[in-house]
Amino acid sequence: MARLHEYQGKRLLASAAIAVPRGSPATSAAEARQAATDLLGSGCTEVVVKIQAWTTGRAGIGGVAFASTPDDAAKHAARMLGMTVGQFPVTHVLVEERVAIASEIFVSLSVDDAARAPVILLAFGGGTGIEERAAAVSRIPCDVHTGPDRDALQRAVQAMPIPAGTRAPVAEAVSRVFAVAKGNDARSVEINPLVVTRDGRVMAADCRVTIDDYAVFRHPDLGIEIARELDHPPTPLETIAYRVEQDDHRGTFFFAQMNTTAAPGSKGLIGFHGAGGGGSMMSMDAITNEGFTIANFCDTSGNPSPAKVYRAARIILSQPGLIGYFGSGSGVANQEQFWSAYGLAKAFWEMNLNIPAVIRLGGNTEDRAVEILQSACKALPAVVEGYKKTDPPAKVAARFAELVLAKGGTGGLPASDVATWTLRPPRRPAFVGKPSAVLLAVKQGRVWIDSAAWKSHAPAIISRSNGLLKNEGGKPAITVAPEVFLAKDSDMIACEVECRRAGIDGVFVELDIPGLAELK
Repeated sequence: MARLHEYQGKRLLASAAIAVPRGSPATSAAEARQAATDLLGSGCTEVVVKIQAWTTGRAGIGGVAFASTPDDAAKHAARMLGMTVGQFPVTHVLVEERVAIASEIFVSLSVDDAARAPVILLAFGGGTGIEERAAAVSRIPCDVHTGPDRDALQRAVQAMPIPAGTRAPVAEAVSRVFAVAKGNDARSVEINPLVVTRDGRVMAADCRVTIDDYAVFRHPDLGIEIARELDHPPTPLETIAYRVEQDDHRGTFFFAQMNTTAAPGSKGLIGFHGAGGGGSMMSMDAITNEGFTIANFCDTSGNPSPAKVYRAARIILSQPGLIGYFGSGSGVANQEQFWSAYGLAKAFWEMNLNIPAVIRLGGNTEDRAVEILQSACKALPAVVEGYKKTDPPAKVAARFAELVLAKGGTGGLPASDVATWTLRPPRRPAFVGKPSAVLLAVKQGRVWIDSAAWKSHAPAIISRSNGLLKNEGGKPAITVAPEVFLAKDSDMIACEVECRRAGIDGVFVELDIPGLAELK
């Protein structure tokens, strides 16, 4: 489920005529100062500044503060925008009027999968700890067409110890929550709390909204970058990875950043590349049991193309500070593992990998996959080892730890000897971009063929092209229509790696990863 920030959710509530405090988001101290100036100059005596982060208990971590002057609001905003939540930076704060609260009400609409219908939970007394007050929660069934059961809603509201004159507005606000959910394909809408102010107004003081991943495309106005549930706003790498997944539907690709620094006492931060959900979870357990901190979760499965695996590896290696690359997933995968080996080998060569990499390639053609990976990477500065399904994740993880700590580490060895990954531009053969090279288009990329290498090794290159290349007048040409060749990026990646394994530096597939080069 794709999440919205509080300020985004409140815009939806306001559009459905549910009152919310006046306010606006800010991404800098200057914007927060201006927002506070506007509010304090229009009759408000105090503002509240709140971090916009997908976490509970914001006040407890210093993410909620009150200010009676614009300068104080700016100071709070500057401090909060320097905070991290779960190792990820706070990018927005919400500056809004502080309201005088008389009563709090918990309202939550979600989809009951068992009943296959929405349900509203309603309780007097909002705030944290509502889960422990489950006995006081009323359950209001909803019809998918007409909304909440009016009688059940009225009974629940009538039982609340709130002024009689506010019961009808409260019931109406709860009914409109259903309209917000239905109109925006929300999986959940929570207002905690819906408040009755001391002057008798009913408004949403806080809210959380999640949108159905499969309906995000219908709501471009919501500005959701990634149709996927995360515990933090999408990072630049997550956004880049999501675009890759959307642009190439050959297999699956899921990427999420988890940590940007190693945990205290950890042996170090490592890139994780899994294949298959269950096997990946088991492999993550194995590597964390060895004392490493996982920088990311990545899954390429469902018979992914080499291009997708290559892009995944490049994205993983776009996070600095890694001391190793650990790949391990299902041991019974039916996907052809050699395709993944080609993608990894290409990425490792381009990045001139200098940190240890251990890859478990269990499944179909695993023997061929391991042989391709290890032979294609033997000239790299790093040790790259491949393993099969008979090698359990715990064994592979232990071997990975040996390779990392062989160069030093936090386990009593000198940390200065550890190879730490630093960002660098990818390698390109000298012939790439030269007028003398032959250029062919493939899906989201280009194939470069060196004329000099072709003159010397044309038969060898042709034999590794899966029948796609031929010699025509002493120059490389394709054997299929250009529109057919566009979809042959996998074959040409294999051709590149196989040529390099044979000592022929004459074919290079240049693949686009929009946004990656711009990362600092």
